[in-house]
Amino acid sequence: MTNSLLQHYPELQQIDPQGEALLAYAKKLNAPAGTTLFRQGDRCENFILVTSGRIKVLSRSEGGREIVLYRIENKGTCVLTTSCLLGQQAYPAEGIAETDISAYLLPLSAFEKALSDSPVLRQFIFSAYSQPLTDIITLVQNVAFESIEHRLNEYLRHISESGLTLHQSHQQIADELGTAREVVSRQLKRMEQQGSLSLSRGRIQILDLKKLGM
Repeated sequence: MTNSLLQHYPELQQIDPQGEALLAYAKKLNAPAGTTLFRQGDRCENFILVTSGRIKVLSRSEGGREIVLYRIENKGTCVLTTSCLLGQQAYPAEGIAETDISAYLLPLSAFEKALSDSPVLRQFIFSAYSQPLTDIITLVQNVAFESIEHRLNEYLRHISESGLTLHQSHQQIADELGTAREVVSRQLKRMEQQGSLSLSRGRIQILDLKKLGM
């Protein structure tokens, strides 16, 4: 178990004996795409180390509107999980496997001992905490200060880096941007009228990157 974790996380190659002993308590988790790994209000009992796949962490309003906070890629950890473990709080969001995932779960007792007994594991935990936290702060700034037009353009620009065709519904895009589907649909229709893109059911074809400000 420990050797497998060390192979996936080079940062732990110089693990101290105390940390290596604690990693032996980690349990392997395999879950198919679509699995809900934790829900808002669930008790947080394990530190998650993802070794392959991708997890989407989202917040859901009482009215059912969603916003994607961040994603945990392979060789990543969950900032909300770390925060909840440190503060002994319940999850404030939901985690869903976007792809098949493999991960290790380090129980709370071992996590707490890692913070006090293993300098290497403690440094790893806090280092892994910083980047997702930065992503959340950036998301809050974008939602608060950027127009939906700018945010949608940025989203399409990012998608275009892997191809000019996007297979997503307007609702899925709205969830990514933290807005209403109607707002996204109206903005995309305007872009289509300008000749920037072409819309069909579940599909967006980017036609003119310059018109999108790319």
